[in-house]
Amino acid sequence: MGEKTLDDKALDKEALALHDNRVLQDTYIKPQARLLHDPAVTFEEYQYYARSTREQEKLLESPKLRWREIIHRNNRPTDAEETTDSDRKIVEANFANEETRLQISDDEWTNASRALRTASWGAAFYLITTDILGPYGVGFAIGTLGWGPGIALYTVFGFMAGYSGYLIWHVFLGLDSYEFPCRNYGDLAFRTWGTTARYVTNILQAVALFLILGQVTIQNGQNISEVSKFRLCYIVCPLLFVIAGFFMTQIRTLRNYGLVANAAVWLNLLVIFITMGVMAHSAPNYAISVLGSSGATVDPDTITPDAQGNYPPIVHYGGLPAANLVGSINGLLSGVLAYAGAQLFVEFLAEMRRPRDFLKAMWGAQFFIYSVYLIYDCYVYHFQGQYAYSISYQGVSIYGWQTVGNMITLFSALIAAGLYGNIGIKVFYNNILMDLLNAPPLFTRRGKYFYAAIVPIWWSLAFVVAAAIPDYFGFVSVMAASTLLNLTYTLPPFFAVGYDIQLFAHRESEGEGFDPSTGRVTRHGTTIQRWTRGFLSGGPLQVAKNVWHVIYFFASLAMCGLGMYAAIQGMIDVFEDPQVNSFSCTSPLNLNA
Repeated sequence: MGEKTLDDKALDKEALALHDNRVLQDTYIKPQARLLHDPAVTFEEYQYYARSTREQEKLLESPKLRWREIIHRNNRPTDAEETTDSDRKIVEANFANEETRLQISDDEWTNASRALRTASWGAAFYLITTDILGPYGVGFAIGTLGWGPGIALYTVFGFMAGYSGYLIWHVFLGLDSYEFPCRNYGDLAFRTWGTTARYVTNILQAVALFLILGQVTIQNGQNISEVSKFRLCYIVCPLLFVIAGFFMTQIRTLRNYGLVANAAVWLNLLVIFITMGVMAHSAPNYAISVLGSSGATVDPDTITPDAQGNYPPIVHYGGLPAANLVGSINGLLSGVLAYAGAQLFVEFLAEMRRPRDFLKAMWGAQFFIYSVYLIYDCYVYHFQGQYAYSISYQGVSIYGWQTVGNMITLFSALIAAGLYGNIGIKVFYNNILMDLLNAPPLFTRRGKYFYAAIVPIWWSLAFVVAAAIPDYFGFVSVMAASTLLNLTYTLPPFFAVGYDIQLFAHRESEGEGFDPSTGRVTRHGTTIQRWTRGFLSGGPLQVAKNVWHVIYFFASLAMCGLGMYAAIQGMIDVFEDPQVNSFSCTSPLNLNA
């Protein structure tokens, strides 16, 4: 063969370049072709699409919660709700099926994801407030801690709960996109620390939501029992609440839940104002104090009547009561429960049209909740002292006003329980049924039928588990220490450290990063070198934040261990005496039984 000319060599090089380019493009896997939780997707790819999505969202108008349009469904939909026939077909497609996803174009994939984001920051404010607001046990908690420690710790926990919410928002904005949407709390764990962290987070969240649902069911079963003056067989009381919950939890989208969440906030405020007025003009409910007052927890002698039946006068503690440290820790755990709710923030963010607006909804809600807690519960402790009951509206002595409080909170609690059931079922469905059994997504027609069928099963199981635990206060303490404390205070700094290390380990100037045209990710150095570089990069302030988040993480774990010890010890003490559980006709509130 003759020697090739310069033109022939140039053609050969061009063909080789085209061949290399083709191979690289063929190896690129589009987002819609990925598995639902694909470990092959890198941090850099999540980051690239997240930045693109945040830029697109800047051009979107923030939606408004229009009551008239929600009530009158015949009205013209908003821009956020307008979709083409093609979009509707995509939304109805089963994304759990890989063959279906491969038939979807890039634009169809992002439009379908965008169409599912409709909630406003106003709706998020009401959802956060409904999720977290529960002021009825904070007066009791301050009674177990004393004025100084109680107010100080509630202030610290309130701020730190808000800070945890900020960290969740920070990580979410950096990892969520139309191409790779974050649907639940476990997705943040998966994208910052991997598959094992996702499993642990999902288990914690599912257990927490399941136990909260059971707790609310038992508490409101007691409400119904007290309203009936114990004439209704007790096992029927929580069962009635469960049946009502079947219908409330059929509301699937959080945007639609915004309206009823608004009602729950105002109902809770109404109960607060009523009980404040009654407590100022009547004595505490002395008789019920033995069942769960702050005095019964830290020093039973302060609520024990003398031989003539006269109860001791109201007392207050300026500092931590020295008589019972375990009781004080259990009271503190009730405060932890009062601010718990960060485990739902990703679900709220996932349905917002502009997630960047979540921060003002979250801080606004946290400040509102903290103000309500501090004003109401200092008021309760002032008027009732050691007789402050763990459910404040049941601690008033006038039966008529007890009934008013029980009935109003019954409706607000039903709304909150429906929210917990809604998210709990979604966590179970998205991570078990979709991942393992290829169930259709919840927004498809078949998915809606699956959801409707799961609701009564979920509620029934939560009731059975909670009803088997006789000590309600001990149940709250164990739940707060084992799940809610970790979800609200331990995991957010853990996710933030993992996110920031990987973010600042990236060196774009050295050619590192994700190439969207080929799908290639370039990294320099070993994993240990990159993580060390990421932890120590970003300037002195960023390094200080990384160190602070590590300290925050371990401090929360230590608090979890201390709380578990106190909660378990408290339940051991309680179970030394025979206890009544919910599988009985006798109400645990009936002192004459």
